Amino acid sequence: MEPLYQQTHKHVHEIQSHMGRLETADKQSLHLVENEIQASIDQIFSQLERLEILSSKEPPHKRQNAKLRVDQLKYDVQHLQTALRNFQHRRYAREQQERQREELLSRTFTTNGTQKKILDIATMLGLSNTVMRLIEKRAFQDKYFMIAGMLLTCVVMFLVVQYLT
Repeated sequence: MEPLYQQTHKHVHEIQSHMGRLETADKQSLHLVENEIQASIDQIFSQLERLEILSSKEPPHKRQNAKLRVDQLKYDVQHLQTALRNFQHRRYAREQQERQREELLSRTFTTNGTQKKILDIATMLGLSNTVMRLIEKRAFQDKYFMIAGMLLTCVVMFLVVQYLT
């Protein structure tokens, strides 16, 4: 059991060093490194199954210690598996954000184009540019009439409150 345990323990440490390579790997070799790590993790799980069987066959005074060591290795490998999945999830989210960013950057947002389309639609409806300018001028004048009316109403309300109370 001891040689298999040592070999498995060595594989766990190798995977931990490979996990550091994930952060520095370029996009082309990233999938290869991930697949290599996943294959190593799968191999270690099969070795752990054999170690569990062998630990149950140990003499009673060594069995508890052997099971603890195998459980510790199993915990370490599960931790590595979770770390790999988290890395893959972060990479996928980052790639998705990059795709969305590129999609947004490829769109063109122009207000001049929108205004031109509105004028084209108005022309199609039979409104001339002169009529459109008159409408815009009237809306501008109406804004001042509204502000003047609001101020006049406030003054009248102030006067009513001041002299009638």
